Amino acid sequence: MTVYDILTELQEKVFHDETVRQELLETRTAEEPLFAFCKKCQELGYELYPMELVNAGEEFYASMKRSTNGGGENSPKLEGEDDLYELFFAAIEEK
Repeated sequence: MTVYDILTELQEKVFHDETVRQELLETRTAEEPLFAFCKKCQELGYELYPMELVNAGEEFYASMKRSTNGGGENSPKLEGEDDLYELFFAAIEEK
């Protein structure tokens, strides 16, 4: 299961389980939010680690950048598109 698949499945889960949603949102206030989030994901049965999450966002952004404007260095920076962690929380906070 890819990081993207894990986050998609978690997002579906939080829309049906308010307790899980609150537990994940509470990780944002931890001293190390990214580590707390990954630990909570592991407790929920998802093997997710901080560097995998960071790397997945960068890989996702790089593939998007390659597919637009020829992928050259002049391709515009897509604000926030490289941070799957922040995009995940933006989606679940809107509920």
